[in-house]
Amino acid sequence: MDEVVFLYVTAPDEDTAARIAEALIEARAAACVNILPRIRSVYRWNGAVERGEEAAMIVKTTAGRSCEARAVVERPHPYATPAIAALSIDSEKSGEKFVKWIEAEVLETLS
Repeated sequence: MDEVVFLYVTAPDEDTAARIAEALIEARAAACVNILPRIRSVYRWNGAVERGEEAAMIVKTTAGRSCEARAVVERPHPYATPAIAALSIDSEKSGEKFVKWIEAEVLETLS
């Protein structure tokens, strides 16, 4: 059983997030992408405090496919330094059917 990983990713807007999500699903690099529109971000960039609205994505994949998923995100991403954070999911404490579904959706291309 492959470890389930969620990638937390931000994008400048919902349309960009949707395009990235479509690319991830088409490449079978993710089983699902949740898009959370209109998050407010406050961050330091080039020495200044910045504020803006973004969209966030939760990319549901596996550890074995996470590098491919990251590459799919990075290719069209307009940010010079896109936020992509991998979060390990405790499969033992997660819904068994949910975990198996993620594995099945991303692993089909490996067979």
